[in-house]
Amino acid sequence: MSRLTKRNREIAKKVDKEKLYSLEEAIALLKACPPVKFDQSVEIAFKLGVDSRKSDQNVRGTVSLPSGTGKKTRVLVLAKGDKLKEATAAGADYAGSDDLIEKINSGWTDFDAVVATPDMMREVGKLGKVLGPRGLMPTPKAGTVTTDIAKAVQEIKGGKIEFKTDRYGIVNAAMGKLSFSAENLVANFRALASTLQRSRPASVKGQFFESMYLSSTMGPGLKLDMREIDMAQKG
Repeated sequence: MSRLTKRNREIAKKVDKEKLYSLEEAIALLKACPPVKFDQSVEIAFKLGVDSRKSDQNVRGTVSLPSGTGKKTRVLVLAKGDKLKEATAAGADYAGSDDLIEKINSGWTDFDAVVATPDMMREVGKLGKVLGPRGLMPTPKAGTVTTDIAKAVQEIKGGKIEFKTDRYGIVNAAMGKLSFSAENLVANFRALASTLQRSRPASVKGQFFESMYLSSTMGPGLKLDMREIDMAQKG
């Protein structure tokens, strides 16, 4: 039987496992947990009433978090010619074509997002085994296969994130840092929740949002009151 650390014992005393927390209460509790030596991510998990075995019920999309993500996102652009200059001017961390494709094929993945021009997709498709499992494959739906390289790079740097259901119908997303104000975290949650609601597949019947949990990297998972969804839609 594993022993709880002193920090985990302190956290356990604060958490009521039977309680449905309001978003503000959950954020306050996470902030009140004993600190660690880094700025923790605040993460949200939505359990959706979808059947992920059905392709028309897979939920996927993007959202621009109004308060940003709180982390430096390393963006790699795969393009040629003038588009490389456009990428660099927009703030891309890496920009190239065959040279970067070869490097990625060798297993290099020291970046957080990939943007590609349509003419590069024949070559980019060959990187599926490296990029796919890491969720880094560019797609038109996510806006990461585009001729407007500058816009794509700036949006990602500004807090645009991609979300999708896993095989259990759960969407996991980081919605900021624990150092963010409660107001900024609430704004990010509401943007994500309302975007998810608009992404509801037409074939889904019954309740779409089944449950949701808020947590921090080293903190507890807190079950949220589902009324927060209604507030997100109104706000």
